[in-house]
Amino acid sequence: MTETPLFDPIPFASKDLNISPRQVAAVAALFAEGNTVPFIARYRKEAHGNLDEVQITDIQEKLTYYNTLESRRGTILKSIEEQGKLTDELRVKIEECQSKTTLEDLYLPYKPKRRTRAMIAKEKGLEPLAELIFGQAAAGDLAAEAAKYLNEEKDVASAEEALAGARDIIAEQIAEKSEVRALIREAYFKTGTITSGPAISTVSDENSKYKDYFDFSQPINDIPSHRYLAIRRGETEGVLRRKLSIDADPQIERMKSICEANPVSPFYPELEKAILDAYKRLLTTSVEIDVSVEMKMKADRSAVEIFAKNLRSLLLAAPYGEKSVIGIDPGLRTGCKCVALDATGKYLDTVTIYLGQSAEKEKQAKIKLSEFIEKHQPQSIAVGNGTAGRETEAFTKSLLKEMQKKLSVVSVSEAGASVYSASPIAREEFPDLDLTIRGAISIARRLQDPLAELVKVDPKSIGVGQYQHDVYQQLLKDKLDEVVVSCVNHVGVELNTASAPLLSRVAGIGDSLAKKIIEHRNENGAFKSREEVLKVSGLGPRAFEQAAGFLRIHGGTQPLDVSAVHPERYKLVEQIASDLGEPLEKLVGNVEIVSKVKLSTYVSDNVGELTLLDIIDELKKPGRDPREQFEEVGFREDVMTMKDLEEGMELKGIVTNVTAFGAFVDIGVHQDGLVHISQLSDTYVKDPADVVQAGDRIAVRVLEVDMQRKRISLSAKKKQTSAKPANDRQRKPQGQHRSNNRPNNQRRDNKPKGFTNNPFGDL
Repeated sequence: MTETPLFDPIPFASKDLNISPRQVAAVAALFAEGNTVPFIARYRKEAHGNLDEVQITDIQEKLTYYNTLESRRGTILKSIEEQGKLTDELRVKIEECQSKTTLEDLYLPYKPKRRTRAMIAKEKGLEPLAELIFGQAAAGDLAAEAAKYLNEEKDVASAEEALAGARDIIAEQIAEKSEVRALIREAYFKTGTITSGPAISTVSDENSKYKDYFDFSQPINDIPSHRYLAIRRGETEGVLRRKLSIDADPQIERMKSICEANPVSPFYPELEKAILDAYKRLLTTSVEIDVSVEMKMKADRSAVEIFAKNLRSLLLAAPYGEKSVIGIDPGLRTGCKCVALDATGKYLDTVTIYLGQSAEKEKQAKIKLSEFIEKHQPQSIAVGNGTAGRETEAFTKSLLKEMQKKLSVVSVSEAGASVYSASPIAREEFPDLDLTIRGAISIARRLQDPLAELVKVDPKSIGVGQYQHDVYQQLLKDKLDEVVVSCVNHVGVELNTASAPLLSRVAGIGDSLAKKIIEHRNENGAFKSREEVLKVSGLGPRAFEQAAGFLRIHGGTQPLDVSAVHPERYKLVEQIASDLGEPLEKLVGNVEIVSKVKLSTYVSDNVGELTLLDIIDELKKPGRDPREQFEEVGFREDVMTMKDLEEGMELKGIVTNVTAFGAFVDIGVHQDGLVHISQLSDTYVKDPADVVQAGDRIAVRVLEVDMQRKRISLSAKKKQTSAKPANDRQRKPQGQHRSNNRPNNQRRDNKPKGFTNNPFGDL
């Protein structure tokens, strides 16, 4: 007896991702050894051919998919075999299937299910009659054949009852055919339409955020993820009803063809009735659920990708750097909490000032804050952008002017600061401080180093997502964790100052080892070299190999510890320095000397050109922060609230969130404005993320202000346009390249039925 060969997912993953089998196999082998994505991407380039983190993660996901599929295949084969129904033909179909959906379709007829009408008909002995009808014989007497199955004991009192039972059996068999289900599913995705309207119990409200979906219709294959998620949310809230539909006639005719229906057969009318019953009673409802699930999964993945892009931009925002800062958490009733931090982010002092309550309290606020500034001599002041943020910012600027101090006052996003303040991490960091003071510390640290501070906050609380509470939460969590880990390892972590949450995101470390590193650091003092990390309890050679290259030590005993050069290559770099006749410490950071290195001299079986190029880059600029330089944005001082806005007004702002339909921009009025996709550029924009990212500083112009709905419509176009932006209708300039090969004179219009000129119609 020949053994079944072991399943190899590599060819399938390679085909799906258009990555060579050799590269996929190399990545699979590296994962099997316990390596992490950041380590593989950075330090094993020769092995996999210089794939990036995204490609490596895609390979990991595809391999997991096919391995899960193979496990399910084995379970299904065993189940059908135990039932004694596994034919050679069915086995081949199951073994060749590479889609979870198709695999489940093949299993459906054999899957244990609750009692159905077809089961009842079989219990009455009507299966032979069903087979006769399904066989579509060219001759025969239908009535006579049906009469053979009359049986009062089995509750078959008439020929029509016998035929009805036979049709139930046939309808279930048809509905469970994998090719039929695939046909209907394909029809939904290719020609189907999604419509929505107000729920029966809902009274249409012109001010409802769902009003653009009260008379909505769009092809299923065209609907963007944000619209589908908006409709789903409206449905969940009981405001909308949703329906998927297809043209039934073409599908029924194709089903007849699959069933080999013979119009000249005397049994044809019964088969036709069974096909119609299968379509209306069993298929449309079942397949519509499958289609809805697949649409939801597609929309979820799209929304999660948007969230991930925004989060990456925010985490990699330009840091102010190691400079002393005062942070202010604005507050009206409880006062503004002011904190002073040193250049490393260490908390020094706090004071509370009260604004907008009385002239006397405002006078005292000036005295207190000026004394606080003089005492701590900050290089900048960070002000939270929440309630009273602009007023606090204006007050601080005015005070600095009186003091004749040239300090920058920077508006910093408070998103998630309150979540951090009440978190176990904040309580552990500052057990004796009030929540509001912790919030002010977080605001100040976000200015100094956004990445180091934001890793302490649940990404979903940062406010850069789209329908984050509507998508599959595990998918969202996994993707956001992946982004945070990627960003932390991309920048690198200063071992002697990093917090436990930051260290936990370093490749190979995790929560437990991060805490042990902090404990060791507190008990034994600063690490003098990367190698000393091996003294931490529980941190072995494997964890060290994965993490070491992403850890930085400034002022240590090993000059290379400040760089991204991995310790496994230290001997090579020492050899390079020796060959150049220079001490190692003189080589690190000396562009002139490093430029003399001849790479070809050091290429070997273990070290390729890709690794050598990375080493040379690091030696030229060791520990270089890959993030951009900090740039301050100044809001207009005469614009504090929405009431100050006027159509045509030009402002500077910060992109806070990028969605599939545009970008939200903070212009300093406590309410972000929307730059619709049609207003992002003077040229055609397919994806807002191609034009802007969260954290970008951009110039905008006010198009419309809706005080009732608290909505601001903005334009980032340089050319003047009409007051109201078109929704999704944009014309490409003549001669511009088109990704969809549309002729130059053809208008792009993906605006579905029911949409108005409201730029916020997409929620």
